[in-house]
Amino acid sequence: QVQLVESGGGLVQAGGSLRLSCAVSGRSFSNLAMGWFRQAPGNEREFVATISWIGHRPLYADSVKGRFTISRDNAKNTVYLQMNSLKPEDTAVYSCAARRGIYSARARDYDYWGQGTQVTVSS
Repeated sequence: QVQLVESGGGLVQAGGSLRLSCAVSGRSFSNLAMGWFRQAPGNEREFVATISWIGHRPLYADSVKGRFTISRDNAKNTVYLQMNSLKPEDTAVYSCAARRGIYSARARDYDYWGQGTQVTVSS
């Protein structure tokens, strides 16, 4: 079994930055592809970013490209999401997810999920 615990969410003004962390335990982290997804009230869960087990060529949603950066530290079993130039429309619960195999932008491809962390961006 794999456990994922997110941290780093909070309240920030528009234009500000936050860094989310997702600590992974219970399985060899370096074999897992990781993703970040978000869900705002009344909306469907949407893809944010994903990174392969080796960390090459991450993928981003168009809405966050150029502002968000996903990275991972396999020595610390942690994946990060650096969020810059935040906008009110980025407000959502952000969840990290893990899957065996190649990385994916589809939530249904992921095997394990964290509980999520709230990010609120005020205008």
